[in-house]
Amino acid sequence: MPQASAHFLMPRVDYRLFAALALSLLLHFLPLLSNFDFGQNFRSTVAPLTAELRPPPAPPAMPPLSLPEQPEPSTEPPPPPARPAPPKPAGKAAAPAAKTWTQAVREHLKKLDAADQFYPAEAIARGEEGEVLVLIIIDETGKVSAARVEQGSGHPLLDAAALRAVRSLQSLPADAPRQVVLPVRFRLR
Repeated sequence: MPQASAHFLMPRVDYRLFAALALSLLLHFLPLLSNFDFGQNFRSTVAPLTAELRPPPAPPAMPPLSLPEQPEPSTEPPPPPARPAPPKPAGKAAAPAAKTWTQAVREHLKKLDAADQFYPAEAIARGEEGEVLVLIIIDETGKVSAARVEQGSGHPLLDAAALRAVRSLQSLPADAPRQVVLPVRFRLR
């Protein structure tokens, strides 16, 4: 009977397996080492970042075009004329003073208001007031070719009424600009 050698009694140990296991444990342990303090105080000296915000640039100042106010009639009676003016000849009719485009717009809006076609009845019932800025584009013949609300009043009824009123302008005098922002005010009396 052959003798058993020590070679068969002790299994052979594969050191490569232990080396791989040790390397794996070391690699998994490295991230944990960053949490330990080894007696050195490494404090970061990062300064806080500060920023100042500038206000947004103001839009170019475009003053709203306001219609010149008609002078109110004076309460003082006019002085009596020194002498009566001579009658004009019947053959010559005085030429009417040419209206400016602002006067034409004002007269048109007054006509609509007199006919109760300007201020919507529902807006009056709700007590809505406001100002609508309407951009109007006028063609060569003096007719409004396009109109849109540039800045609304906050009340859709008033915005729509302002557009209707501006679009109903028939023709404007020759001095009217080709493009203008027109303020349309709605005030309850």
